[in-house]
Amino acid sequence: MSMTMTQKILAAHAGKSSVSAGELIETRIDLALANDITAPISIREFEKYGFQKVFDPDRVALVMDHFTPNKDIKAAQQCSVTRAFAKKHAITHFYDVGQMGVEHALLPEKGLVAPGEVIIGADSHTCTYGALGAFSTGVGSTDLAAALANGKAWFKVPEGMQFVLTGTLSEWVSGKDLILSIIGKIGVEGALYRSMEFAGEGVASLSIDDRFTISNMAVEAGAKNGIFPVDETAFEYIKGKVKRNYTVFSADRDAGYSDVIEIDLSKLRPTVSCPHLPENTKPVDEVKGVKIDQAVIGSCTNGRLSDLRQAAAVLKGRRVDPSVRTIVIPATQQIYLEALREGLLEIFIEAGAVVSTPTCGPCLGGYMGILAKGERAISTTNRNFVGRMGHAESEVYLASPVVAAASAVAGEIVSPDKL
Repeated sequence: MSMTMTQKILAAHAGKSSVSAGELIETRIDLALANDITAPISIREFEKYGFQKVFDPDRVALVMDHFTPNKDIKAAQQCSVTRAFAKKHAITHFYDVGQMGVEHALLPEKGLVAPGEVIIGADSHTCTYGALGAFSTGVGSTDLAAALANGKAWFKVPEGMQFVLTGTLSEWVSGKDLILSIIGKIGVEGALYRSMEFAGEGVASLSIDDRFTISNMAVEAGAKNGIFPVDETAFEYIKGKVKRNYTVFSADRDAGYSDVIEIDLSKLRPTVSCPHLPENTKPVDEVKGVKIDQAVIGSCTNGRLSDLRQAAAVLKGRRVDPSVRTIVIPATQQIYLEALREGLLEIFIEAGAVVSTPTCGPCLGGYMGILAKGERAISTTNRNFVGRMGHAESEVYLASPVVAAASAVAGEIVSPDKL
């Protein structure tokens, strides 16, 4: 029976020779993830049902990344609950202040994700790890509680969509522009409970960070997961990080897909998602001139070192508009350190930006960049729903790091090639 890449991974973890779309299966998992917001809920359920130990303390990751260092008493209490649980159960991969990072950048960096694995997380953007050829997806906190106890999860096997990529990206165009363009094309429910599988000769031209960004935002199209073939780019990334055996899966040549969409990367332009849905996309030239009050460069979508390098290339020798609060957030401590060593942080500060500790803070309207009524932000984050970054009458425009940086300089949305 022919299967997609996702279906092959799920079949192997369910102990079955094959699975088909729509089938309900129970699979073993390789890693269970939660953060400082979702973990306390899972812990409460875990303890309510009388579970005494986690299935494997080496295969649980708890990352304090949303409100740490703690922004208020409630955030402090949430982290306290999670710290106590991590200590009680000797959780190997517990990351707190000084070690934490934005979870979906931190886990691959730590070698906790490998091709062919099944990873679930109580966070919708857990689908990020498909960049490395893993099946990864977000689940509810109660589902995660059960997985913490027994190391298993149930799924309805998703139908697949295939995106065949050709050509290469032009200057100033990145993986963020590609995924925004895709979401604009198919809509926020265009891949509902389906796997978004990427193929074609154009894949080779995408950096691993492009792939992380694309997989990260698969959920914004309603997808169960996004996944890339495992090639030399992926092998190079995990080299020295992953020290365990893993299995590489690939889709059968005659695998059935509900849709096959071809995309010529060379035809893409820098793209902006306008309020209040990620599908509301337009080429940046059609949005130019929109005044902004804040620019955010970071998050699990675009806070990696290459993202910071791209933003720094735009900001070097320039100053941000004094009316634009510009916030740069390296996604992990390691990225922060490397950016420091490369002089990127100096560029940001000299440009008039502020550099934050790794945090998800402003992305979900938590802290480190809340919008007031009537304010607009351009952000490299992944959602621009009503009130996402603050007041219900504020607005968020999603863009790549280079567009966000150029717009911060101009004081309005602009393409970097127009500075």
